[in-house]
Amino acid sequence: MKIVYYLPSLYISGGLERVITEKANYFADILGYDVTILTSEQQGKNIYYPLSSKVRHYDLNVIFDTGKYHSSILKLIIYPFKYYLFKSRFSNFLNRSRPDITISTLRREINFINSLQDGSIKIGELHVTRNAYYSISGESYRRFKRINSYLQHHFSKKLKLFSKIVLLTKEEQEKWPELNNTIIIHNPSTLISKESAPLENKRVIAGGRYTYHKGFDLLVDTWKIVSGKYPDWSLHIYGEGDRTELENRIQTLGLSDSCFLEGKTTDIKQKYLESSIFVLSSRYEGFGMVLIEAMTCGVPPVSFACPCGPKDIITDGQDGLLVENGNIEMLAEKICYLIRNEDIRKQLGDNARENVKRFRIEKIMSEWKDLFEELSQKKNLLIE
Repeated sequence: MKIVYYLPSLYISGGLERVITEKANYFADILGYDVTILTSEQQGKNIYYPLSSKVRHYDLNVIFDTGKYHSSILKLIIYPFKYYLFKSRFSNFLNRSRPDITISTLRREINFINSLQDGSIKIGELHVTRNAYYSISGESYRRFKRINSYLQHHFSKKLKLFSKIVLLTKEEQEKWPELNNTIIIHNPSTLISKESAPLENKRVIAGGRYTYHKGFDLLVDTWKIVSGKYPDWSLHIYGEGDRTELENRIQTLGLSDSCFLEGKTTDIKQKYLESSIFVLSSRYEGFGMVLIEAMTCGVPPVSFACPCGPKDIITDGQDGLLVENGNIEMLAEKICYLIRNEDIRKQLGDNARENVKRFRIEKIMSEWKDLFEELSQKKNLLIE
């Protein structure tokens, strides 16, 4: 089976890039598929996550994001040309390679991919929750609500054209009642740990890019409450991105001695094993791979019940604790609860390590294999 995956680039150390790389490697190495990852904005940079030698990578070299180097007006002027170039090169690539399956991560290609006559089955993967895809937050949302509504409607119409739309959670599927082509396939866990965290170190861990939706500003505010009660405990936030606002917030709240922005790490498993509690403070998620990773290492999670992911992953009170989304007082209370109760902390950690096995990559990838075979059989019946 010949498969083409599209996403903008592979040089970013993000969750999307990691999951796509791991799945592509499994398709090629274990299932023996002919796999190509197609990108458009690699810009000659190194691929961040290790890519199997059996997986080909091809870049279209159409750079939409020029950052600060061009003015907004210039970007607007040259966008139509870049889009035409992107569409042309994307179409030509599929027509040359003639894959059996083309998987889209639902970016600019969504506007034309289902009109291409390359013969491949088109599958879309949605890696963020519906409310976040064309989201405009705060005061801007109130001012541009109609535009936001139009964009989501337009997006929904495009999704209906795919043979299947793969969603990551049951909660997310319920957000798309107008679609009858969805299927739930969770992201696979790629982190393996024979060890389990002893949960005796006075360390709390969090991880993700330093962006608004990860809610680390809320976590810092939460930590102000926790550290006031347990000053001998520390919070370590691993990730990358612009940390200026978070650093200022930490200093303003007087937390410099107990709250640390650690940057990214090449050995996140070891950091989990050194920790006793994991906290997810996101305003929204596509899934929440960091939860699965921490639980694999036996670290009990405390998480906002944000859309979408945590409620599909955590069974509240059994293998972790769920908190009303955005409620920092409750989040602090639950963290303090696990700090005080080492026996409960360890019981939740043991349960987490066991329950998270349902996300192992072998199980998840067998679901992908079944989907490919089902869609291929339907296609063959239509041809006959």
